[in-house]
Amino acid sequence: MSGRKITTSTGDGKKDYEVGYRKPPTHSQYRPGQSGHPGRRKGVRNLKTDVKRTLAMPVRVKEAGRTRTKSTQEAALMVLRERALNGNSRALERLFELAMRFNNDEAGQAHQLTADDRAILAAYVAQFTAAAAMTSATGRPADPASKPGARSGTKARK
Repeated sequence: MSGRKITTSTGDGKKDYEVGYRKPPTHSQYRPGQSGHPGRRKGVRNLKTDVKRTLAMPVRVKEAGRTRTKSTQEAALMVLRERALNGNSRALERLFELAMRFNNDEAGQAHQLTADDRAILAAYVAQFTAAAAMTSATGRPADPASKPGARSGTKARK
């Protein structure tokens, strides 16, 4: 525009409204409570949610002559396993890829010990080596109660 202001009337007896920079006509303004960018509609799921829901859906699978209910994910893995065992090289490759990816979890790996745990182990090793040194120096076994981990004052079970 060339700096000229346009006035409009609402038609319902209200005052004229000056239209210009950052002042849109009243008929095209957002209503109170209405956003200019509403974003994602409520209740619309994303792909990740749909995939998780689909893989968790139960499926009936015939296994060893019995019908069992398993998740879609587990049934798909069973089919992949069967194809790999029947000699399908692509299925075997995919199964090994999944195994390499998911079989290396934290449960199979050694975790770092805390300082307290290391101190306990160091004390145990020192006690054990001292007991072993006494055994080798005297030529006879040391008192069983002095060995690390031995119970004192208990009778052996028969």
